[in-house]
Amino acid sequence: MKEMLKLRRIYLLLLLPLSFLLIYIAKQNSNFAEQFFALRIYKWLSQIISMSTSIFPFSLAEILVLLLPIIFLFLFTRFVIKLIKNKENRVTFLWKGILNTLCLLSVSLFLFIILAGINYYRYPFRYYSNLKVRNSSVQELYELTKSLAMDANQLRNATSKEDENGVFQLSMNMYDVSNKASEAMTALSKEYPVLAGSYGTPKPVLLSPLMSYTEITGIFMPFTMEANVNIDIPHYSIPSTMLHELAHLRGFMREDEANFIAYLAGMESDHPDIQYSSTMLALIISGNALYKEDTDLYFEIRDLYSEKVLKDIRANSRYWQQYEDTVISTVSNKINDTYLKANDQSDGVKSYGRMVDLLLAKYRRDNSSK
Repeated sequence: MKEMLKLRRIYLLLLLPLSFLLIYIAKQNSNFAEQFFALRIYKWLSQIISMSTSIFPFSLAEILVLLLPIIFLFLFTRFVIKLIKNKENRVTFLWKGILNTLCLLSVSLFLFIILAGINYYRYPFRYYSNLKVRNSSVQELYELTKSLAMDANQLRNATSKEDENGVFQLSMNMYDVSNKASEAMTALSKEYPVLAGSYGTPKPVLLSPLMSYTEITGIFMPFTMEANVNIDIPHYSIPSTMLHELAHLRGFMREDEANFIAYLAGMESDHPDIQYSSTMLALIISGNALYKEDTDLYFEIRDLYSEKVLKDIRANSRYWQQYEDTVISTVSNKINDTYLKANDQSDGVKSYGRMVDLLLAKYRRDNSSK
């Protein structure tokens, strides 16, 4: 044991209690999470890492996800073989293995905390938007959804490309879409400077078809500061997913806020494909909320959807039906739900629906000024 205590890497274990201390302070003091961490430490650290990883046109996160299981299996196998062969100092060797594992976990947790975890406790985005979120009537929800439906119809007519079945297709390649998404976020930062900064563009995941089995459309990887996007999904969802992940990259980790920022950014774009994608994101989320409250009102608005919009929605439903209730998707949803709850998003995956409150607040503000 004395020999173990002499190992320098044992001090890495101190990062474990430090991680819990930082989260505790952030939970108790959102001013610490926002003013000291998010706007200073994270702001600059994230940009340095993001611009470094943006040198590579492919996703480093995707490579890590593929290599880590192989590396783990190799190291574990080598450890077991050495443990069997090392008969004289087997106990010491075992303890060193446990120490190495704990040190790795300690470093990984600390990096996650400073690169993402603390941001869950920063000020909500409505602090910067000055939106007044309150309880809303079903009639207000109806008016919001109707307005979004009209916007979606108009924007869908402004798009220029469809497949042989009349379903929306992006008129740009994926890297051009990534650049347009970044430009939209930059445009939005003029109104909300908290979103400003030099960051890399979203990165298409090469193995996107496999990613769909997890029912995941995008992943923000804090260790590489990359916004990774599933590009196998229906095209109208891709730009808004890119914007959603870019919102995470800029430090807004709550799912409802990332969706709302994606909508705002999309509407700042100069390209109808981006605008349509963001509007559809808002329409589907508000429509789902209205359906739960009043199905008659929901179908009343559904009848207003243009045939083109309906084709896109039906194509989206057909796409995801093939991945529903599989073993992989069930496990993935459970992991995602646990992750959200572990970061104090107590509603788990249901937290995605809270975007509606922000949309309603914006709708009220915009209409009161007319």
